[in-house]
Amino acid sequence: MELTADNRLKKLIVVGDRLLIRPKKNAEKTESGLYLPPGVQEREKVQTGYVLKVGPGYPIPLPTDEDEHWKNNDEKVKYVPLQAEEGDLAIFLQKSAVEIIYQGEKLFIVPQASVLMLEREQDL
Repeated sequence: MELTADNRLKKLIVVGDRLLIRPKKNAEKTESGLYLPPGVQEREKVQTGYVLKVGPGYPIPLPTDEDEHWKNNDEKVKYVPLQAEEGDLAIFLQKSAVEIIYQGEKLFIVPQASVLMLEREQDL
């Protein structure tokens, strides 16, 4: 099997209430035509990017019935799913994001609480 960018991402597991986001390319110049150095673009408080992977959500414990041994208690935790889905365009707060470099590409790990808005291609 050839190792493509999509195949490499399939190996990643995002934990908890976090999203893996590929930052959208920022404009390199202002509306008036001034070119912005990369440092100015990276210091913006709000960033946008595409959601690549989504964690399972917020963990909630299951009530335990220790006296009922006939029940299958393999799974001790359930998750409340996140609103974000793969492919969404996310607008998020930069200060809460953790920047990582994976396979030479800059990505962000962002908690859902730092996502301000999502844009989804299909109708809501």
